[in-house]
Amino acid sequence: MKTFAAIDVGSFELSMKIFEISTQKGMREIDHIRHRIDLGTQTYAVGKISYDKVDELCHYLNEYTEIMKSYKVSEYKAYGTSAIRETDNTMIILDRIRQRTGIEIEVLSNSEQRFLDYKSIAFMGEDFNKFIEKGTAIADIGGGSIQISLFDKDVLVATQNLRLGVLRLRDNMNQLETGGGRQEALIEEMVNAQLAVFKKLYLKDREIHNMIVVDDYLSSLVQKRIVAENVGKYIDVKTFERFLVVFREKNAQELTKLFDMPEENIELLHISCILLKRMIEVMNVQLLWVPGVTLCDGIAYEYAQSNKLVLPKHDFEHDIIACARNISKRYMGSKKRGETLEKIALTIFDSMKKVHGLGKRERLLLRLATLLHDCGKYISMVNLGECSYSIIMATEIIGLSHMEREIVANVVKYNHMEFSYYDEMHGEATLSRAAYLKTAKLTAILRVANGLDRSHKQKFKDVKTILKENELLITVDTNEDITLEKGMFGHGAEFFEEVYSVKPIIRQRKSL
Repeated sequence: MKTFAAIDVGSFELSMKIFEISTQKGMREIDHIRHRIDLGTQTYAVGKISYDKVDELCHYLNEYTEIMKSYKVSEYKAYGTSAIRETDNTMIILDRIRQRTGIEIEVLSNSEQRFLDYKSIAFMGEDFNKFIEKGTAIADIGGGSIQISLFDKDVLVATQNLRLGVLRLRDNMNQLETGGGRQEALIEEMVNAQLAVFKKLYLKDREIHNMIVVDDYLSSLVQKRIVAENVGKYIDVKTFERFLVVFREKNAQELTKLFDMPEENIELLHISCILLKRMIEVMNVQLLWVPGVTLCDGIAYEYAQSNKLVLPKHDFEHDIIACARNISKRYMGSKKRGETLEKIALTIFDSMKKVHGLGKRERLLLRLATLLHDCGKYISMVNLGECSYSIIMATEIIGLSHMEREIVANVVKYNHMEFSYYDEMHGEATLSRAAYLKTAKLTAILRVANGLDRSHKQKFKDVKTILKENELLITVDTNEDITLEKGMFGHGAEFFEEVYSVKPIIRQRKSL
């Protein structure tokens, strides 16, 4: 049995959940502590969090430390999201918090944050897997932005972040100094422009029947059975529309009593519901599911899964691969060549395990690099490497950390360009030494795989590799002329030998 604490330093709230986790009983929440603290307003307005707010945050975190001691918490994870991520002085704030509270806060990138939210929903097991069998959107509504992820036949096909978070919209409304009567129309006007672009790019002929909602406000009302009778059950759109009428009929004080919610949260709840209403209308959604999960649930699930205390309930790697394939399709990538490179590169990777020392995660990054190897040609056939790098870095792949995305982007980039060594690369990239070495090793493999299909004609029926001392024997099964492949193979082979001290050699086997 492990007692674990998950801490979420959010834009509008500081929350902590205490869990008991064991292999026999799984995860059980035993306490949930929340404090309202508005960090996001200052960050989004001026790019910094004031000293007073940091002092207030440290005060609450010290209280959380005492609570963790009382529960005999053995391990914890504390994560900061957009309010800390988007400050100009993030490192200074984190150091001050660590010095005054002893709590180490890690800052999540947007894709890491959304992936943990996604994991918290997937932990619902069969309910989640069954719900996404039809076209489904996950609407993850935060303080700084919203993330819309689309599933088609239980596969993640697209995800996009929109700067339409409830705190941002509220601050925009405050600057406009509008009355309550016009607020809904103005918010809809602000939201419509971005949703229209999203619809044009990602929806097209795709049918979205269901929507899963993750937020801090509507979820709490669902848990209190205010929106619908049954917690965890689905809500039809008509029920949600009847619920929205309440905002037009009652004032803030009346809603505070009705919802048992602080008055300052009522406005944010209303904005969240307006956002949701427009998304439902744009996608023509018929059924809602508000599972009531939070980022803390995702943090705990990630911890339990990585420590093998619970079994995975969803194939997240499958979603990451599917997402990469859809990115390649959007930028007119060659599906056949991507699959050929994937097969060859993974064959080489598996045969070199004893030499490269990389694991399952790096194998996944190599797969992604093969699938996205030519996405940059959509912009430029000449600057293919740079353009591919820019596309990958600008496109979120839910399930990858920022560092992993940068590794993939660099592997694709240096497949087409001269490799930059660490001292040269250090000024323009944020790669650590470990990430740099992974980049070099994966680039070397991709270059060899690329050389074996230089003509883009997929000439080989089969490719087999055998590692013998300082040579990697690559046997290709084909009756076609491979003069071009042999001639262009040398450049990639040289870099491969430099990285691994292993020389790749092509051998042709002709079928009778």
